[in-house]
Amino acid sequence: MATFLYKLGRTSYRRRWLVTLVWVALLVLAGVGASSAAKAKDPGFALPGTESQQAFDLLEERFPGGNADGATARIVFKAPDGQKMTTAKNKAEVGDTIADLKSGSKQVATVADPFTSGAVSKDGTTAYISVSYKVNAMELTDDTREALTKTGETARESGLTVEIGGDAAMAEVDPSSAEMVGIAIAAVVLAITFGSLVASGLPLLTAIIGVGIGISSITALANVLDLGTTTGTLATMIGLAVGIDYALFIVSRFRSELAEGHSKEEAAGRAAGTAGSAVVFAGLTVVIALVGLAVVNIPILTKMGFAAAGTVVIAVIIALTLIPALLGFAGDKVLGRKARKAHRAAVAEGRSTAVVQDPAKPNMGTRWARFVLRRPVAVLLAGVVGLGVAAVPVASLQLGLPDEGSNAPASSSRKAYDLLSDGFGPGFNGPLTVVVDVKKSEDAKGAVEEVAERIGKMKGVAASLPGPLNEAGDTGMVTVIPKDRPSSTKTEDLVHDIRDEAGAIESDNGAKALVTGTTALNIDFSQKMNDALVPYLALVVGLAFLLLVLVFRSILVPLKAALGFLLSVLAALGAVVAVFQWGWLGSLFNVEQPGPIMSMMPIFMVGVVFGLAMDYEVFLVTRMREAYVHGERPGEAVVTGFKHGARVVTAAAAIMVGVFSGFIGSGEQMVTMIGFGLAIAVIFDAFVVRMTIVPAVLALLGHRAWWLPRWLDRILPNVDVEGEKLQKQLAHAPEDPDGDRELARV
Repeated sequence: MATFLYKLGRTSYRRRWLVTLVWVALLVLAGVGASSAAKAKDPGFALPGTESQQAFDLLEERFPGGNADGATARIVFKAPDGQKMTTAKNKAEVGDTIADLKSGSKQVATVADPFTSGAVSKDGTTAYISVSYKVNAMELTDDTREALTKTGETARESGLTVEIGGDAAMAEVDPSSAEMVGIAIAAVVLAITFGSLVASGLPLLTAIIGVGIGISSITALANVLDLGTTTGTLATMIGLAVGIDYALFIVSRFRSELAEGHSKEEAAGRAAGTAGSAVVFAGLTVVIALVGLAVVNIPILTKMGFAAAGTVVIAVIIALTLIPALLGFAGDKVLGRKARKAHRAAVAEGRSTAVVQDPAKPNMGTRWARFVLRRPVAVLLAGVVGLGVAAVPVASLQLGLPDEGSNAPASSSRKAYDLLSDGFGPGFNGPLTVVVDVKKSEDAKGAVEEVAERIGKMKGVAASLPGPLNEAGDTGMVTVIPKDRPSSTKTEDLVHDIRDEAGAIESDNGAKALVTGTTALNIDFSQKMNDALVPYLALVVGLAFLLLVLVFRSILVPLKAALGFLLSVLAALGAVVAVFQWGWLGSLFNVEQPGPIMSMMPIFMVGVVFGLAMDYEVFLVTRMREAYVHGERPGEAVVTGFKHGARVVTAAAAIMVGVFSGFIGSGEQMVTMIGFGLAIAVIFDAFVVRMTIVPAVLALLGHRAWWLPRWLDRILPNVDVEGEKLQKQLAHAPEDPDGDRELARV
């Protein structure tokens, strides 16, 4: 592989105009395709195999035109002190609001009058209007959202307290601001790392090109492949992350090869052949982690995983072709000012351009590696114990989907949530819908009423209200109001209790009861994510382990990489639990209401962080393996790996921490949780596991670290990631003295 990538790098360097034009053409083509493609419709959120989905599908079938998946909003009114909502004046204000809502948007399906639907509190001080829409929340237009907001503002002018909740009122989080913060941080880190604006600009430029092609392609194909509007979210985050990382690795190796005295074309080829091999396998581990999301069997996650994996593949190909091409234009400008002057002076004088390192001045990576080698046991224990302590809160991990009660107290949705809780009870914020199939019942209406009556007597139920049958008379609905808030464990227990009781109900009167609704969907989603976590881990870590065995030709090094990753993820999850579930340092991270951890957080962290962790593992340890194969002792190989790789890995990790930290200040708790979780996971994995535990373990293992059974060594193909075959070929083939010269047209 190294030989092939070496030739690819040199070819891209020589044909830099052609390669650059091809990538620019692809970017333009993807952009044109995205701009001319039909607007994609959101495919909705589906949970195949769950009772919530079965009930939802039954609603769609038996209640056509009922907009079962439509967005909803609640406009909550609170009368001033000493007044009630039932006065003529306040009733008239509510009536005006209803009229404004109906005329405000063509996407509105129904608007329920609180005085005819029973949506007035017992004390008469609170009432709410329920609004349902013809489309889901992702398909609501800006005009519809603005009309809803404007209606609330107009209603407030009457002196009533008016707040708006529901998914229709949720502001769409714009990730572009967080991405811009991340790019700005990346630019600063790259400039400090390389000391050259050209060198720091190349990774940013190519990452943006890669993400641009990936996202434009997703947009162009969204309508054809039913991808939806959220599919590109993960692709943007991962594409930007690995795009910068992979380009950083290639540019850094190019600078090293120049410093060793090679011509620019030769340096580009060697960078692609050595660091490029690490990029290929690092990219494969990320692709495995993302494609593995299909194990969860949630269509939207599967599509997000495949889309992000495609963006990673683009990032790898760009690193192997476009980076060497752009290095052909940049030349020695990728070096810092002093190094560039020395390099040009040596070329002008006909001297060797190799930079002689002063052994008395080892860099920070070398000093750290030597420190670890002197005290491997103490360093290993400190790293493992520290991460172990951070992981302790995982024992009390509670998964769920945060409701509007976890929003900022100053937000309208949180105020509406609190008003409903005070006026009607916390369960009104998350009613359950029980769909009753009465096809086999002799008395359809009586069967639905019996279901409502039996559920109403259950522990944890505040109210159980039967609704009308459908036109065919074979299906009914029961609205169940829990006593507790939607995200509480008691509400989850109630959902399970109703489902357990459903079997007895069906045997008694033939009515089949299925529980659905937003709260039930959230509970089923959390359960599905829980059930998928272990298979997902086994698949991703197992396949990556086999891949790393192939890369490092070792059993213990991949095993250590996998175990170290698991330790860092557990520690990061522990930190998330401490901050977002327990509330520790909550004010620092804008945690207004501690609660359950978002149910997709563990799998999301595993998928994203595993890919980045293996990036750092492959790049850092591949350099050690390269030195070991070329004759260095195990300890010397560790020092060499850190000498050349520590600075780059540190920069890459710092960039990722900056990118993810940009999401912490979003104001949305779920987005804040994702940003914090990913940032702390990268800190733990890059700086504690890869930079501390890895060299300590390798120091203790010595030669045994690179042991591979002979029978397995014979079976495994030699992919030559460390470039051993390439080095032998290059040793017998002198460099092309005209490698950096331009072809002249005569």
